[in-house]
Amino acid sequence: MNIEISTTKQELGRQAAALGAKLIREAIIRQGKANIIVATGASQFEMLSALVEEEIDWSKVNGFHLDEYIGLPNDHPASFRKYLKERFVDKVKPQNFYYVDGEKDPDEECTRLGDIMEKHPIDVAFVGIGENAHLAFNDPPADFQTKVSFLAVSLDDACRAQQFNEGWFKQLSEVPKQAISMSIHQILESKHIICSVPDQRKSDAVSKALYGAVSPEIPASILQNHPSTFFFLDQESASLIPQS
Repeated sequence: MNIEISTTKQELGRQAAALGAKLIREAIIRQGKANIIVATGASQFEMLSALVEEEIDWSKVNGFHLDEYIGLPNDHPASFRKYLKERFVDKVKPQNFYYVDGEKDPDEECTRLGDIMEKHPIDVAFVGIGENAHLAFNDPPADFQTKVSFLAVSLDDACRAQQFNEGWFKQLSEVPKQAISMSIHQILESKHIICSVPDQRKSDAVSKALYGAVSPEIPASILQNHPSTFFFLDQESASLIPQS
């Protein structure tokens, strides 16, 4: 693992985006295209804002989306499809972007996306982790064994509370209880993983993910086993990690 600690969220975002862009450009040079995964949520605001400003031939990039609520319309303020369309896809216009459609039959949508991913090995995955240390919507205990690319999951109370507290929903009861998520296995298949995690509220999850035992109870801890993961933290999110 590689860990960078920034003084501000803006610096964190710029550094994460710069490395991600470098890896995307290298993939395009090497193979004529790049396949990426893009995350959503408040933790990705600064990184995405910086990434869309990078010099990249987006016409040679295929993008994938990590997760989406089941049954949530794509015009809802909390829709991750809406989030990515407005903050990323409409700005850079990649060759293809494969959204997770939570309004379709979950099993059929998981199969559809899995078939597409088989043809697009991921070069760079941009991810974050949740307050409960979830990775995508793989809440604890996460399934470390499944080999499917996408699966329908139930969201735990801590995950749903985070979504409400971040302001995506007017009431906790409005937060869906299920979602379609990229699997842990599929995320780990990425050549490189860029993990952006700002804010004090993530500090406990960060400490456990980086320095605790690898366990389904701390889903993001599995990133310890990935050969090319880069954590970008701010001083608040890094406040509980051991000081060297």
